[in-house]
Amino acid sequence: MPPRSTPTARQQRLGYELRKLREQSGMTAQQAAALLGVDRTRIPNIESGRFGISAERVRTLAFNYGCPDTGLVDLLAEMAQERARGWWEEHRGLLLPSLLDIAELEFHSVELNTATTTHIPGLLQTEEHARAVFDTADPQLPRPDLMARLSLRLRRQEVLERDRPPLYEAVIHEAALRMQFGGPKVTQAQLDHILCQSERDRTTVRVIPFAAGGFPGAGQSFTYVGAAVPQLDTVQLDSSHGSILLDADMQLRRYRGLLGRLRTLALPVAESRDFIRCIAKDL
Repeated sequence: MPPRSTPTARQQRLGYELRKLREQSGMTAQQAAALLGVDRTRIPNIESGRFGISAERVRTLAFNYGCPDTGLVDLLAEMAQERARGWWEEHRGLLLPSLLDIAELEFHSVELNTATTTHIPGLLQTEEHARAVFDTADPQLPRPDLMARLSLRLRRQEVLERDRPPLYEAVIHEAALRMQFGGPKVTQAQLDHILCQSERDRTTVRVIPFAAGGFPGAGQSFTYVGAAVPQLDTVQLDSSHGSILLDADMQLRRYRGLLGRLRTLALPVAESRDFIRCIAKDL
């Protein structure tokens, strides 16, 4: 199997988790390679995501490292045996790899919790609203780039339309709801779309009103991506320079706590829907 020149975030995460297990066991990469019966350079390359690894060898490494968490080992083995190319690979070479990593994370998630202050969450945007957002990019996006980003965003939304979609919760600040990207008509349609999406069984939308005042994390938008086991959760941060992924234990704890605080500030579900309807009437 040839080395990967650009491993995906998920491939890198598999390697990172295997390295964590090895370090927790106190074993060196050379010792791990000897037990696995491979060249001593193989372990560092697996842990960097440059080399793939079979599910069987993942289980062997986990056994050698003395990992007792069968749920974690099962999921790591599942990640290792993924061979099918995800639909997002159609956009590789056209868009930043970090944008494709978001799509891959969402596809494999069991729970998505997003908090936004100035933008409607991407999974809830209409095509017209998304196009208007991309039109504000500085410098202006060339049309092929804009269309590629728009196509990716709309395709990502299919994750909520699956037979068994991930649990999805969006905490949206009033400021984001009042931003009129594309003008009043586009905004009206966008708010109606949010209300429609909020009726889905596994989708929850809640609003933080201006009246809530200031709060921690007010200047950032993020998504907490829940995996089948919490050790593999990821936080995705939006920035003007692209997406940032966080997965250190301390970072995950911090953003779980931040989500909890934001939920206490947000209106209940029914009141949030009424609040969105009131904003729509003001347009």
